[in-house]
Amino acid sequence: MAAVCLTFYGLNAYWLTAVHGRPPSRRKQIAFVRKSRVAREYQTAQAAIATSRNLRAITVNNFDDHSFGNFEQFRLDLPQHQSANYAIAPNVAPNVAPNIDHIDHIDYWPIVTIQLPIFNERYVSQRLVDAVCALDYPRDRMQIQVLDDSTDDTQEILRETVATYQSQGLWIEYIHRVNRSGFKAGALQAAMPMVAANYIAIFDADFIPSSHWLKDAMRHYVENPHGKVAVVQTRWGHINSEYSLLTKLQATGLDGHFAIEQQARANNGYFLNFNGTAGIWNRQAIIDAGGWHADTLAEDMDLSYRAQLKGWQIIYDNDIVAPAELPVAIAAFKLQQFRWAKGGIQCAKKLLRQIWGAKIRLGAKIQATFHMTGYASYPLMLLLILTSMPLLLTMGMTQTSAVSGAIANSIAPNIVNSLVNPPSSSITWQNSLGGFWSTLMLSATFGPPFLYLNAQRRIYPQSWFRRLGRIICLVMLGPGLSWSNTRAVFAGLFNTGANFRRTPKFAIKNKSDRWQNKAYKIPLDLNAVIEIGLCAYSAICCAIALYKGMYMTVPFMALYAISYGYVGGLTFWQSWQSRD
Repeated sequence: MAAVCLTFYGLNAYWLTAVHGRPPSRRKQIAFVRKSRVAREYQTAQAAIATSRNLRAITVNNFDDHSFGNFEQFRLDLPQHQSANYAIAPNVAPNVAPNIDHIDHIDYWPIVTIQLPIFNERYVSQRLVDAVCALDYPRDRMQIQVLDDSTDDTQEILRETVATYQSQGLWIEYIHRVNRSGFKAGALQAAMPMVAANYIAIFDADFIPSSHWLKDAMRHYVENPHGKVAVVQTRWGHINSEYSLLTKLQATGLDGHFAIEQQARANNGYFLNFNGTAGIWNRQAIIDAGGWHADTLAEDMDLSYRAQLKGWQIIYDNDIVAPAELPVAIAAFKLQQFRWAKGGIQCAKKLLRQIWGAKIRLGAKIQATFHMTGYASYPLMLLLILTSMPLLLTMGMTQTSAVSGAIANSIAPNIVNSLVNPPSSSITWQNSLGGFWSTLMLSATFGPPFLYLNAQRRIYPQSWFRRLGRIICLVMLGPGLSWSNTRAVFAGLFNTGANFRRTPKFAIKNKSDRWQNKAYKIPLDLNAVIEIGLCAYSAICCAIALYKGMYMTVPFMALYAISYGYVGGLTFWQSWQSRD
């Protein structure tokens, strides 16, 4: 049963790869849900603003359940923002859409609020603020909010950095919460009443957007100011993908997610998600969808799906790239995967019933199910390897040694005779079952590599063939994460375990950079002992399959053994390297 379910996930990878290049069709847009009253009123207000060139400001609708008492510091530096109603300048183009050839004219750029949610990031937080302040965008139309929940010296670093840029005339604010309730979602939601724009860009601390990123992404809104676009999501780049084998594999996996999965969902009217960073939200879509919720660890996926259920659409642009730092420690990577897995399953629990009850295409519902339950493949992998030994022991044996047969016969002759010399009908059935199992595993195993291969061809058309080794190694990484991610899936199902644990970053770019002697080190995860145990178990299964002549099964068992050995062994090795 586990193999059958895994096969469906593998076949879905083939499907997404096959349709990712299909051009978008208006007829296949997700937005079959009728527009809500709030969205209709918003578009009417936008049109009214657009027709009045002399209108100076509109009032921001504040959330009723939030106050400013949770902030140590709050300041808006521009004079036009001092009123109690938080007035903002007109945020749309004139009623005639501008010619894109002349889009660089300052009058056509809407005000954008850029939110930077940060928690204990002493090594990368200033780097992020520097990059955002260097964006090629009109300064009087770019509000920067540094949402700092830090409890260490990151506070002092950011306060000084923000003060420096304020002295240079930038519209930047430092906002520190006294109470970290809701974590990232709580910080974003609490800052909403202070947003002075209709568009909100969000960057996590490990990102370094290029100077032209904001204008490139905002073109989607400027070209269609009255469209019902909730988010413009851009692709993640990698500043340290060549640092180690682990970062190379992470980069390859993320490339597959963005260049194939996100592109396929966007082009075919399926649900897709905001990836938590490197995107621009339409502020009204956030309000219409109910705001940021902190009841899952995947607040980005949660809000994305709620907005699409309200009839909003998400644009994904694969050609706009925001570089980011990949985790260099296997413990940090497993922590990140744990959070994503738990959050995805929590969103599935919360939203799948609404999705299947909505008036949308069946294909969109099926793809949403695959998307939100994607991490459920890891418990299936774990179940598959745990049941492999009993299955191998009961399947037909092609040969047995005389010595072992004699010893076994002396102990339990009847049982051994039935196992070693089963009836011919039993052998036929067992061999058929083994062939069927191997066929399923081939489909399940090679679906993701096919997706990754096409992603590399899409992103690196001149050098993709040099990356084939990474794709092979990435296939060997997945099973090794099955124990950790299985724990995350069950934590999501039953809402157990830690609510939030950040993924530490160390400002690592070059191979010569060291992270082992820096702060934020994650203690040794003793689950690595279980991963090493699973490595040994898989190796025994491999030996049994080889001994019984089940040669099609041997590569899969060897794959699991290598994968568990790499993940568990690297965990121990890096923990030893970073010891005090």
